[in-house]
Amino acid sequence: MTNYSALEGALVSALGPLRLIAVSYLSAAPAGVEKFSGTVPSGCSFWSRAASGDGFYTVPGDHLNCPVGSYTHAIDLPADRAAELEQTLSLMAGIGYVRMEEVPSIPRLSKTPAFIYYAPLAKAAVEPDVIIAAGRPGPLMRLQEASARAGAASQLPLLGRPTCMALPAAMAHGSVMSTGCIGNRVYTGLGDDELYLMIPGPRLADAVRELAVITTANDTLRQHHEQRRATLTS
Repeated sequence: MTNYSALEGALVSALGPLRLIAVSYLSAAPAGVEKFSGTVPSGCSFWSRAASGDGFYTVPGDHLNCPVGSYTHAIDLPADRAAELEQTLSLMAGIGYVRMEEVPSIPRLSKTPAFIYYAPLAKAAVEPDVIIAAGRPGPLMRLQEASARAGAASQLPLLGRPTCMALPAAMAHGSVMSTGCIGNRVYTGLGDDELYLMIPGPRLADAVRELAVITTANDTLRQHHEQRRATLTS
């Protein structure tokens, strides 16, 4: 088992405060981990709960209150609620938020997970499939650059709504930045000055190893550009 506490320590030491959440899609319930009990309005609500507590796991039925999040996680709504996805998408399209023709291109998990495990990265008891890093743009920029240097970054553009599509996108293509979306910001408390970076779990250590080079490079380039600004500004 990878030492995720050490990896989180290295990330925070190099980049400053970040909220780092491990997510694993499992075929069996993780041993020794409590099942989530209660209800939430969205799958991304589990992110903020995990960031501030211990690990827990959910089942597909815990995710049904967000039809769009269920869709990105390949969780079919039960027959008596099947219309909720179309109703939600129709609302979003009706107010100009999305176009219905965009929906087929939204990244989704390739199969329905039997269990989904969430934990603060440092407390991860299961190897994560994807890491959610939430924080200010500057630190996430450097982490994305480290991921790119490690060959672990995707060629996808900056993603937007729905935020949850960035998880399967990162798993399939590599690290990807997300602006978040208004629903996610309401349910998770993501600040207006914050973004997300999703990193494939198996590539996190590779990105962390490149942080020292990227940090030094950014410090050097900062000085370079500050000198140029002073010299070339009139």
